[in-house]
Amino acid sequence: MNKQWPLDTAVSFDPYYGEPDRDGDQGYEITPDGKVFFRIKAPNAKAVEIDQFGRVQALQRVSDEMWEGTLDLGRGFQYIFLKIDGADVLNPYLPIGYGCCRPMNFIDVPVPGEQEWGDMEGVPHGAVARHWYPSSVTGKLEACLVYTPAGYDPAKRYPVLYLQHGYGENETGWVYQGHVARIADRLIFEGNMAEMIIVMANGMIQKTGAEKPPVLFAQVIIDDLIPYIEARYPVLTDKWHRAMAGLSMGSYQTSRVTLSHPELFGYAGLFSGFLRSPWPGEPEKHLELLDDGERFNASFRVFYRAMGTEDQFFSHFEQDDALLATKHAKMLRRTFPGGHDWGVWRRCIHDFLPMLFRD
Repeated sequence: MNKQWPLDTAVSFDPYYGEPDRDGDQGYEITPDGKVFFRIKAPNAKAVEIDQFGRVQALQRVSDEMWEGTLDLGRGFQYIFLKIDGADVLNPYLPIGYGCCRPMNFIDVPVPGEQEWGDMEGVPHGAVARHWYPSSVTGKLEACLVYTPAGYDPAKRYPVLYLQHGYGENETGWVYQGHVARIADRLIFEGNMAEMIIVMANGMIQKTGAEKPPVLFAQVIIDDLIPYIEARYPVLTDKWHRAMAGLSMGSYQTSRVTLSHPELFGYAGLFSGFLRSPWPGEPEKHLELLDDGERFNASFRVFYRAMGTEDQFFSHFEQDDALLATKHAKMLRRTFPGGHDWGVWRRCIHDFLPMLFRD
């Protein structure tokens, strides 16, 4: 097989594809027309299937041990569940990331016109560092990743973007699934984006008997994460050099944090975006700022909302449209082809980053 492996897998950057005498020649290959050929070893299985959140396609038995099939999964990043006789099986010969609150297999099918966004040839590359920061809110250490641009100089001071993942993912999502470091590298190299530091924290934090993660993180970023970053990195600390954005759950966290603290943030981005909580019963005190259009418009240079046209939550997006139609708050609205997935969120971040920290 013509082996292929995504550059941004969370498991290995130079994988070995198994021991043929023991495991057989298994794995996957992306065909020129964007379909995916699978070859999976499953001795004694009665059925082997690829499940995309309910869209199930079967592989065919080709020997006593091997199953094969060429499937159309769609373009872009696709989480998949490998099902063997109905049971979910994490396969070590397919790429592995973290999503849906668990390690997940995925396939990343190139999207025409977007491959160059993360092309690393001839582009200076920044770095991504892991930090563990103490939280006064949760009473334990929490995790974050910090991107610094290729020309990073500790003697300079940088604006900072706090960038959040969605429900069931973690701080690795924007790097491994979203390719944000590679996208930023190229945008900076081409002169289309200001140099900045990007902070990606785990938003699924928990505390026994406390608020749900989406609400709890809104307190952690203010009380713990921002002070930690500003004590350890040379960042500009006024609101016009601080931004926050997020996808899905992270978009609601962004809405809640930035609208509650317009004195701290000058830019906001909601991807697959929720102004209001998608979970019923959450207090929406942060929306009070929308009632003062003049103050809102003076508070943000960019307040960005975007969603895929096939997103399962598009009705929420339209409900927020209707709410904003009664206000005088100016927001930038975008839609992209696609659903509630990383294909849309990569388009969002590629669109959003050039808008930040421009005079």
